[in-house]
Amino acid sequence: QVQLVESGGGLVQAGGSLRLSCAASGRTFSSNGMGWFRQAPGTEREFVAAISWNGGSTYYADSVKGRFTISRDSAKDTVYLQMNSLEPEDTAVYYCAANRGSYGSRREGEYYYWGQGTQVTVSS
Repeated sequence: QVQLVESGGGLVQAGGSLRLSCAASGRTFSSNGMGWFRQAPGTEREFVAAISWNGGSTYYADSVKGRFTISRDSAKDTVYLQMNSLEPEDTAVYYCAANRGSYGSRREGEYYYWGQGTQVTVSS
């Protein structure tokens, strides 16, 4: 069974940091671009960050640029999202996803495997 499993979410005060992980099982995604998306209550899921298959290209939503960093360890088939200077507006369920291609993308429709999500709550 192919799975993407997120971990690392939790409750943190504003200004704090968290690191999310997304581990693949059942198959490798080392040749796929990977992305992080998030969904806050009552809103649509939105793009957060993406990374190409070799980590050579990264993409960020304007709202997180300079605060979040996406990276990957292909040997571990794991993608990370380092989140610094967290704000209450970052509160959401965070999902990782595997892109059909080798590049990173902001388009949700280009992703075909999704994790179950991990909750991030930032208190003010």
